Amino acid sequence: MNLNDLKIFEAVAASGSFTKAAEVMCTVQSNVTARIKTLEEELEAQLFTRTSRKVSLTTAGHAFIQYARKISNTIEEAKREIKNSDQIGGNLCIGCIETTLVFKAPEILSGFMNAYPHVQLEFKSDTRSKLIDDVLNYKLDAAFVSAPIHSAQLEQIHIKQDELVIVTSLDERSVNQILRKDNLNIVVFDQGCVYRARLETLLNARGVIQYKSMVMNSIEGIINFVEAGLGITLLPLELIEKYYGGRKLKTFKLSKEINTISTSLIYLKSIPKSQALESFIGMYATGNKKAIPF
Repeated sequence: MNLNDLKIFEAVAASGSFTKAAEVMCTVQSNVTARIKTLEEELEAQLFTRTSRKVSLTTAGHAFIQYARKISNTIEEAKREIKNSDQIGGNLCIGCIETTLVFKAPEILSGFMNAYPHVQLEFKSDTRSKLIDDVLNYKLDAAFVSAPIHSAQLEQIHIKQDELVIVTSLDERSVNQILRKDNLNIVVFDQGCVYRARLETLLNARGVIQYKSMVMNSIEGIINFVEAGLGITLLPLELIEKYYGGRKLKTFKLSKEINTISTSLIYLKSIPKSQALESFIGMYATGNKKAIPF
């Protein structure tokens, strides 16, 4: 087994095809087939289920790809560390939800790049569950997600706690009146959004099961629809006050049982951390006077 074997294995897993993997690896299909067969013989396990249309990972394949990614990640980090041993450099990919990307990422990026100019920092937004999966599968170095997170594989640093509020147009008088509407609309992100999930939980707890979800793909879309009176939403109070204070919006406070949400920075316990990741994590360590605001 060598590093190239692992790269071929990952290419087949990613493409679902020996032919496509051969193209990616700039080799011939027969070589890909031979290397996978050698891996399977060495591991004494079948890594792929083969059909006429596609190949897919077996249970053993799913287990092995975690190790393959870990090994590849560690080697790449080692190369970057050695190449830039006199300075902190490399690449970091940080995950976050849409609202964090729009409102917090620029400040985080600016603060971190000022301190560590040789690190290439990029952000990816997605749903909470996808961000957690991507950290676990080595696709993200770290991610800002809502807490708590129940995984023995992840470290967590508490970042902050936000107050959540119902957001409506100026025409609404009370939450009770809103929830009694026969044609209630909620304006939300797609399934997987933590704010949407919290709002739906609130509605269910109040016995509201008849409502229409109007799905937006941006925070601006949500705000515009709510301001126009087309529905209600649930968002952090700080976000509304800081960025939308001049808009025709009204906020309603919630009970203490459901009115807060905590954000944590998560990252894997099991792999050696690069100097770049250590530096990013350090920005949020307790007591760090140079911490980046969030």
